[in-house]
Amino acid sequence: QVQLVESGGGLIQPGGSLRLSCAGSGIIFSICRMGWYRQAPGKQRELVATITNGGSVSYADSVKGRFTTSRDNAKNTVFLQMNSLKPKDTAVYYCNALSIVSGISYWGQGTQVTVSS
Repeated sequence: QVQLVESGGGLIQPGGSLRLSCAGSGIIFSICRMGWYRQAPGKQRELVATITNGGSVSYADSVKGRFTTSRDNAKNTVFLQMNSLKPKDTAVYYCNALSIVSGISYWGQGTQVTVSS
Protein backbone atom coordinates (compact mmCIF):
# COMPACT_ATOMS: atom_id res chain seq x y z
CA GLN A 1 0.00 0.00 0.00
CA VAL A 2 1.41 3.33 -1.09
CA GLN A 3 1.33 6.21 1.36
CA LEU A 4 2.57 9.75 0.95
CA VAL A 5 2.54 11.91 4.06
CA GLU A 6 3.17 15.64 3.89
CA SER A 7 4.28 17.68 6.87
CA GLY A 8 5.65 21.11 7.66
CA GLY A 9 2.66 23.29 6.87
CA GLY A 10 1.30 25.95 9.18
CA LEU A 11 0.59 29.62 9.69
CA ILE A 12 3.37 31.96 8.66
CA GLN A 13 3.68 35.71 8.25
CA PRO A 14 4.31 37.23 4.83
CA GLY A 15 7.99 37.11 3.98
CA GLY A 16 8.57 34.04 6.10
CA SER A 17 9.76 30.57 5.18
CA LEU A 18 8.46 27.06 5.52
CA ARG A 19 9.87 23.69 4.54
CA LEU A 20 7.45 21.00 3.51
CA SER A 21 8.36 17.34 3.55
CA CYS A 22 6.73 14.37 1.88
CA ALA A 23 7.64 10.92 3.12
CA GLY A 24 6.66 7.89 1.12
CA SER A 25 6.17 4.23 1.92
CA GLY A 26 5.26 1.31 -0.27
CA ILE A 27 6.82 3.02 -3.26
CA ILE A 28 10.30 3.41 -4.65
CA PHE A 29 10.94 7.13 -4.98
CA SER A 30 13.93 6.62 -7.24
CA ILE A 31 11.62 5.56 -10.10
CA CYS A 32 9.17 8.40 -9.58
CA ARG A 33 8.84 11.91 -10.80
CA MET A 34 7.87 13.83 -7.69
CA GLY A 35 5.67 16.88 -7.73
CA TRP A 36 4.21 19.50 -5.45
CA TYR A 37 0.76 20.89 -6.18
CA ARG A 38 -1.43 23.33 -4.32
CA GLN A 39 -5.09 24.16 -4.18
CA ALA A 40 -6.44 27.40 -2.82
CA PRO A 41 -10.09 27.74 -1.76
CA GLY A 42 -12.36 28.00 -4.77
CA LYS A 43 -9.52 27.36 -7.22
CA GLN A 44 -8.27 24.40 -9.20
CA ARG A 45 -5.28 22.42 -8.09
CA GLU A 46 -2.13 23.77 -9.72
CA LEU A 47 1.35 22.47 -10.25
CA VAL A 48 3.99 24.18 -8.11
CA ALA A 49 7.18 22.22 -8.73
CA THR A 50 8.47 18.93 -10.05
CA ILE A 51 11.68 16.99 -9.67
CA THR A 52 12.48 14.05 -11.90
CA ASN A 53 14.14 10.86 -10.75
CA GLY A 54 17.29 12.27 -12.30
CA GLY A 55 17.06 15.46 -10.25
CA SER A 56 15.87 17.90 -12.92
CA VAL A 57 13.55 20.52 -11.48
CA SER A 58 10.90 22.84 -12.83
CA TYR A 59 8.75 25.47 -11.18
CA ALA A 60 5.59 27.42 -11.79
CA ASP A 61 6.35 31.00 -12.76
CA SER A 62 4.58 32.21 -9.63
CA VAL A 63 7.12 30.54 -7.34
CA LYS A 64 10.35 30.73 -9.34
CA GLY A 65 13.18 32.17 -7.30
CA ARG A 66 11.30 31.64 -4.03
CA PHE A 67 10.62 27.89 -3.84
CA THR A 68 13.11 25.04 -4.14
CA THR A 69 12.34 21.35 -4.34
CA SER A 70 14.78 18.56 -3.58
CA ARG A 71 14.68 14.86 -2.91
CA ASP A 72 16.43 12.20 -0.85
CA ASN A 73 15.75 8.88 -2.54
CA ALA A 74 17.51 6.94 0.19
CA LYS A 75 14.95 8.26 2.67
CA ASN A 76 12.01 8.21 0.23
CA THR A 77 11.46 11.88 0.97
CA VAL A 78 10.96 15.00 -1.10
CA PHE A 79 11.10 18.57 0.14
CA LEU A 80 9.73 21.95 -0.79
CA GLN A 81 11.58 24.93 0.66
CA MET A 82 9.36 27.99 0.46
CA ASN A 83 10.88 31.41 1.03
CA SER A 84 9.51 34.94 0.79
CA LEU A 85 6.02 33.61 1.26
CA LYS A 86 3.09 35.72 0.14
CA PRO A 87 -0.60 35.65 1.08
CA LYS A 88 -1.35 34.30 -2.40
CA ASP A 89 0.71 31.20 -1.54
CA THR A 90 -2.01 30.21 0.93
CA ALA A 91 -3.31 26.79 -0.08
CA VAL A 92 -3.34 23.12 0.72
CA TYR A 93 -0.11 21.68 -0.61
CA TYR A 94 -0.08 18.16 -1.99
CA CYS A 95 2.74 15.78 -2.77
CA ASN A 96 2.49 13.63 -5.89
CA ALA A 97 4.50 10.63 -6.99
CA LEU A 98 4.30 9.54 -10.63
CA SER A 99 5.86 6.17 -11.32
CA ILE A 100 7.81 6.29 -14.57
CA VAL A 101 7.46 2.51 -14.79
CA SER A 102 3.72 2.00 -14.30
CA GLY A 103 2.43 5.50 -14.99
CA ILE A 104 0.39 5.35 -11.79
CA SER A 105 0.08 8.58 -9.84
CA TYR A 106 -0.17 8.74 -6.06
CA TRP A 107 -1.22 11.63 -3.83
CA GLY A 108 -0.68 12.63 -0.26
CA GLN A 109 -3.44 13.98 1.97
CA GLY A 110 -2.15 17.55 1.82
CA THR A 111 -0.83 20.04 4.33
CA GLN A 112 -2.28 23.50 4.91
CA VAL A 113 -0.09 26.54 4.39
CA THR A 114 -1.54 29.87 5.48
CA VAL A 115 0.36 33.09 4.88
CA SER A 116 -1.16 35.91 6.86
CA SER A 117 -0.22 38.71 9.21
